[in-house]
Amino acid sequence: MNLKLTSLASVFGMLLSHSALTEGVHWVPESLLPPPPPAGTPLAGYLSVEQGQAILEAALKQFPNPESWDAYAKHARQRIQEGAGLSPWPKRTPLNPVVRNRRTYDGYTVENVILESVPGHFITGNLYRPLNPTGPCPVFLSTHGHSKGVKSPEDYDDHARFAPGMQARCGTLARMGVIVLSLDMFAHGDSIQVFGYAAHKNPAALTIQLWNAIRAVDYLLSLEGVDPKRVGVSGESGGGTQSFLLTALDSRVTLSVPVVMVSSYFFGGCFCESALPIHRSADHFVNNAMIAALAAPRPQLVISDGKDWTKDVPRVEFPFLQQIYSYYGEEKEISNVHLADEGHDYGPSKRAAMITFVGEKFGLDLRLAKDASGAIDESKVTIEHADQLHVFDSKFPIPAHALHDAKSVADVIRKLQE
Repeated sequence: MNLKLTSLASVFGMLLSHSALTEGVHWVPESLLPPPPPAGTPLAGYLSVEQGQAILEAALKQFPNPESWDAYAKHARQRIQEGAGLSPWPKRTPLNPVVRNRRTYDGYTVENVILESVPGHFITGNLYRPLNPTGPCPVFLSTHGHSKGVKSPEDYDDHARFAPGMQARCGTLARMGVIVLSLDMFAHGDSIQVFGYAAHKNPAALTIQLWNAIRAVDYLLSLEGVDPKRVGVSGESGGGTQSFLLTALDSRVTLSVPVVMVSSYFFGGCFCESALPIHRSADHFVNNAMIAALAAPRPQLVISDGKDWTKDVPRVEFPFLQQIYSYYGEEKEISNVHLADEGHDYGPSKRAAMITFVGEKFGLDLRLAKDASGAIDESKVTIEHADQLHVFDSKFPIPAHALHDAKSVADVIRKLQE
């Protein structure tokens, strides 16, 4: 590991070690865990399938009722926040939004957006709005998984938030009356122009992405005509990680749909998912299924498939989530759609499941998203080329005060915590 990453990991390690132990439940199932990897190392392959299942079983024995689970959930949230390098919460600074280049399509509009999540660092994305809303609109954050690097301008057309599937889910939600913000992962999409693709392989990516998501919710809730009681988030793979982390730490999120990522034994193999000590400290342990459980009792749909680390969700992770939701008498608010013959993506059937769930839970008119046969119909969404969706272009270049490396952004976040 290079010195920059080592130094950054050490700083976050100091933040964690110097934080005072909270009163409450302290739990690390030492007998079920291997030794922790070196600081700053992603947890890919950390547990076996059997260990993951055993930990969920042990957690239910350790926390057999709502009182014990609530106490641990509070403690775990604090440790996740600390491990992510966001405790105390940074001061919220002006977002200075720039919204431009509005396009009008069948029932919705698309605009290009930048938000300044901390001074000098910009969230880049697209805002999808219903064309003729009939009342206060739900808001929705759309995150994405990891994409390969971009070698030519044409590569952007199937990259990250520009991909047709992302546009299809955002446009379909907007046609049903939802205001949707799709945003870039750190050093993906338009963020590549600022940092370079390789910058994503840095533990600070987790800190930056989580804070970006929280600030994106700030922005959505600042818009006129929105319903603060209907706030959703969904993403696949690494975007699924962003979804359940945001939901765990931000109580404003009222609905979540993590896709192909909720697992008892796989933690995500990227720096942005597990290179900081959010899963384990001296007095806490959570796997991703347990983090997803921190959403309870808010509505949650877990989408899984048969060809990745979510293949056992119906047998292992979903029963655990059902048990946690039962503590609140809200078993009906946790759902699983398992697609045994599918793989690791956010394909049409997964998007249809999400659209249906959001429509039902948010009280939307699903007929606006269906064809004559009653199937979810994405054909009315216009798929744009990436050059229309880009935030930065010749008319709107990267701001002169933009920061260009992960360490600088992390330093600003730390300064805002003083």
